[in-house]
Amino acid sequence: MRRDNLKYLLISQCLSVAVSTGCMAQSPPNTASSETRMPAVRLPNDGDAPAVVTDFSRLVNEEGNAVVHIDATAARPAAALTPLWPPAGSEDAPLPRLFGPFSAGAPGITDMPSQRGGSGFIVGADGDILTDSSVIAGATRVTVTLTDARQFKATVVGNDPASGVALLKIPAANLPTVSIGSLSGTKAGQWVASIGSPHGLNDTVTAGIISNMSRPLPGESYVPLIQTDMTENAGDAGSPVFSLNGNVIGMEMPVSKEIGDVGGLAFALPIDEAMKVAQQLRLHHEAEHGRLGITIEDVSWPLAQSFGLKKPEGALVSSVDPRGPAATSGLRPGDVIVKINGAAVPDSTQLPLTVADLTPGTSVRLAYWRDNAMHAATVTLGRLNAAADEPAAIAQATAPDGLTVRGLTAQERRDAGVESGVRVEKSTGAAALAGVEPGDIILMVDSTHVSSPAQFRQKAGNSGNAVALLVQRNGQRMFVSIDIG
Repeated sequence: MRRDNLKYLLISQCLSVAVSTGCMAQSPPNTASSETRMPAVRLPNDGDAPAVVTDFSRLVNEEGNAVVHIDATAARPAAALTPLWPPAGSEDAPLPRLFGPFSAGAPGITDMPSQRGGSGFIVGADGDILTDSSVIAGATRVTVTLTDARQFKATVVGNDPASGVALLKIPAANLPTVSIGSLSGTKAGQWVASIGSPHGLNDTVTAGIISNMSRPLPGESYVPLIQTDMTENAGDAGSPVFSLNGNVIGMEMPVSKEIGDVGGLAFALPIDEAMKVAQQLRLHHEAEHGRLGITIEDVSWPLAQSFGLKKPEGALVSSVDPRGPAATSGLRPGDVIVKINGAAVPDSTQLPLTVADLTPGTSVRLAYWRDNAMHAATVTLGRLNAAADEPAAIAQATAPDGLTVRGLTAQERRDAGVESGVRVEKSTGAAALAGVEPGDIILMVDSTHVSSPAQFRQKAGNSGNAVALLVQRNGQRMFVSIDIG
């Protein structure tokens, strides 16, 4: 009995202790007070990025020397043409008054050329420079200033407004170059920095984060752009956008006013696409892009349900150019393109880029959804930026003097009271300096009447260093001499 009583006593004491301590194993007492205990600290891993970046000086020191400032001189239309006839005379002479509609100012006085500034970055040690297309558009002279203050007159190797890329060349060697990166592994939320010349203030550094990796902006570029929260100012166009490892991942691209107010937003062309276009410009002085001739939009859940799709996917055709390649192949508004050449089209952002990267004349296979069933079509791509909204008879031609002309429609011939001629669509370079403006009608090149763009191109190209044009504007005619030497 004693043994049993002793066993019960021990069990009772154990239960008492268990209730008071929660049956938890007790560690040895800690003599330090709770106020002096230090929290546990996790040591950072090598791959951890800092929460806030406060120092971009190393990036600027290593890459800043390859960033340049660009000054572009664009000719404004002259206030007075330089005629071959009549000769200069007094202000009271009847002939100058007759030709007054060609001049908005005093006779013989012309406007000063306009200046435009931007940025660029050196991609070749022998003088290749990338910049934004808008920086040098219509420029008659381009000057590049390096960080060491040396200045060079640049040659425009090629300009591709469709993508927004221009390639320049300066006569220099052993230049510092930027490190070209890739978008592979780049994500929204990561830090980026840009070096440019806002308002002509060279070597200006701006930093921010990537807001979106693929932002389509119709009318700006066929390429989905990188969106950041960096400050965008005049003169930033063409600036390189760097990742924190010092590689260029994009080129800043200004947004046109038609998009609206985008204050607090900045956009950059992905460097992968910029370098592909630059290679074409380097080899051929122009870039060719395929064109379907359609307008597309994303497929939302309600639209997917109304079209009988199981989920939102593909690119919805909202309009079709009636003379474009897609219309010829039978596509129409309401079709949803889900595959191109066997590859899935998850949404509308990548289809324009895929098509534009193909050469005009390439045949592509499209799979599209219509009337609750899949269909297939083969489309021969046209050329992006071709004048698809004009009849074939109104083709365009460009001459070395800087004039781009097209044929006249029957209505334009009747309105102008002429039997033949070509209409000026664009005037740059020597032609703009001489005062020829878009909308002018060119009737003769030297002593030959012209009736087609091809004829104008051939005649102007064979005129040597100077060409005389008979121009009609507002019903008045006069000869204009253009020096294209």
